[in-house]
Amino acid sequence: MTTQKRGTTRKTNQAKTSRRAANRKKGSGALTNFFVPLFFIVGILFCLGFLSFMGFKTVTASAFFDVKAIDVRGISRIEKNEIERIVRAQAEKSGVWNANLGEIKTDVEKLTLVKSAVVSRILPDGLRVSVTERMPRAIVKMDAGDFWVDEDAVILGVVGKDDAVLPFVLRGWDMAKNEKATKENQERVKIYMKMIEEWKEFDIAKRITAVDLTDLRTPQAFVPDSGEQVTIVLPKGNFGKSLKSGLERIAGRGKEVASIDMSGTQPFLGFRK
Repeated sequence: MTTQKRGTTRKTNQAKTSRRAANRKKGSGALTNFFVPLFFIVGILFCLGFLSFMGFKTVTASAFFDVKAIDVRGISRIEKNEIERIVRAQAEKSGVWNANLGEIKTDVEKLTLVKSAVVSRILPDGLRVSVTERMPRAIVKMDAGDFWVDEDAVILGVVGKDDAVLPFVLRGWDMAKNEKATKENQERVKIYMKMIEEWKEFDIAKRITAVDLTDLRTPQAFVPDSGEQVTIVLPKGNFGKSLKSGLERIAGRGKEVASIDMSGTQPFLGFRK
């Protein structure tokens, strides 16, 4: 009886082992059936992607996309060929499609007279550069001569003999290369522009030869009178009325009056010795 029971148990264990082996074989076969086709599908997709990429790269680098037209817009003081030279240097080898628009923009904006630039593709063979120029806002008297500057205090170049000049020059420019000097120079240009606007309204801008904005708190205007130069010290605001009043008070008195201070509550005359 015991021997028979042991035989039955052995057969049962053998059956279980066989089933486990069959299950493992079945699972292994299922994994194989899943991963092998997946591997081939991934391989095919990779090959198709690689071929597409190479085809795309070949097409975009073809002569079809060579730069043939460069459209430059928004310029009046900049030579067009300066910008065309930059564009061709950047895009001649790469073509229009592969041209690095960011690098072209950066290089164009390095030009002194360019404030900002936008570069775009005109497919298949053109590039467009839209420029915002820096505009001259003031004439600054420096050691090397008279120079144009814009509202950002960027020096644009020497005032030419044939340039349409402004009524007077600005003195007191800070030549230091730091943030403080830049901010103060920007304020000088702002004050200068406000002076021109107000003095033209009163028709007295042509009476001034120069303004000194060394000290932004006490602007000074220089006026010729009776063959002499008279200094008019102005308040920081209300340039029009204060200058007009100062001019009236010194009219014909240039030989005796050296300056008049209009920045206080009452005008103060400074006489020549």
